[in-house]
Amino acid sequence: MASFKERRLVKFFYNFPGALSAYHFLWAWTGATAYRFPSKKLFVIGVTGTKGKTTTLEIINAILEAGGKRTALLSSLRVKIGDATAKNKTGNSMPGRTYIQNFLRNAARAKCDYALIEVTSQGVVLHRHRFIKWQMGVLTNLAPEHIESHGSFENYRAAKLSFLQYVFREGGEVFLNRDDKEFRFFFDTLIAYKPKEYSKEDEFLKNCLPRIRAARKEGEVSSTGETGSGRAPRGRFLLSDFNEENIAVAAAIGRRLGIDDVIIEKAILNFEGVPGRMEFVTGGGYAHTPDSLEAAYKAVKPKPTTEYPEPKLIALLGGAGGGRDKWKRPAMGAIAAKYCDEIILTNEDPYNEDPWEILNEIERGIREADPEKAKRIYKILDRKEAIKKAFEIAKVGDVIIGTGKGSEEWIHVESGKKISWNERELFEKALQEKVAKTT
Repeated sequence: MASFKERRLVKFFYNFPGALSAYHFLWAWTGATAYRFPSKKLFVIGVTGTKGKTTTLEIINAILEAGGKRTALLSSLRVKIGDATAKNKTGNSMPGRTYIQNFLRNAARAKCDYALIEVTSQGVVLHRHRFIKWQMGVLTNLAPEHIESHGSFENYRAAKLSFLQYVFREGGEVFLNRDDKEFRFFFDTLIAYKPKEYSKEDEFLKNCLPRIRAARKEGEVSSTGETGSGRAPRGRFLLSDFNEENIAVAAAIGRRLGIDDVIIEKAILNFEGVPGRMEFVTGGGYAHTPDSLEAAYKAVKPKPTTEYPEPKLIALLGGAGGGRDKWKRPAMGAIAAKYCDEIILTNEDPYNEDPWEILNEIERGIREADPEKAKRIYKILDRKEAIKKAFEIAKVGDVIIGTGKGSEEWIHVESGKKISWNERELFEKALQEKVAKTT
């Protein structure tokens, strides 16, 4: 029996120029029409960018809720409408067909004031942003990503630009990150629309972040120190450079919407973070671009102290298969070689690719960057065993960071099979076992 993609109608959409685009455009229009353009009853904010989208949405949500607003939120992590929240199980950060319009309709029915939506480049190419009255659009940053699916970095950037232009055409405002290296391109291209700017160097942030850091430090919990986890409480949001940028735009939007500065500062102080996004157990983070990985390593790399004169950064690192941005693998290896003292290469999401070949490509980047560092590579395909190995070699004062899986619930392997996964639980278990052996 012929597979779905071999059927004649589908062949037509895949082979006839413009047909696939028209197909998705029609779905976007159908959804908006069927649900009677629900975005007109809401204040809709869209966040796009290479990294930080989910975290930025959650901080904006925290600020709005602290200000007494009723919100709805759709991201790669969860779907929230008012007080009800559930994991996003669609497998898509920006689901297609009529999903988004149905979400907006439900948000309006639940008397929400604001709807916050994660906007992806693939979603924009498939017209999923259309027929929505966006009041605000945010660009967190831009780095090379999804090059294979878009054909080039320029096409990827153009998709982000297309969304921001659409926001302006809907009468909305756009916020651009002045700290991002692509800021000038977007600002100059959109200058006629008078986009707003934000930065982690904004006066409000420079005033409130020292107070927040001080308050967080006072509230830190003691720990065993086995892997340096005493530097941050369990589940506490990490105030790193890239998270400061996420905070900056959330604060800028909150202030633009009339939320009092005191409320904004309190909301940031109380923000617990996003599961799997640079969260401390001991470690456990999510990084899917070389820029993200470098920022993560910079944020957690331990500094020598009198008590711990030679602390190590121990990294668990892998790469996604399925033809996803293969160029990143040696680049990520080179970054790991630069910042990490011990590197454990392990499985992430190989899909139908040979998982060992993925690890070999990352290893090549490590060897080319630092031949000496390459002598301290462990290659352990079983990620559970890799986590155990990380804790086995860790000493007091060291930091372990696991990237790639974050809050994801599955490891995707060959033939569409999935392995149930919970990175946090495995880190916690390994930490408990380590503590039990040393006490």
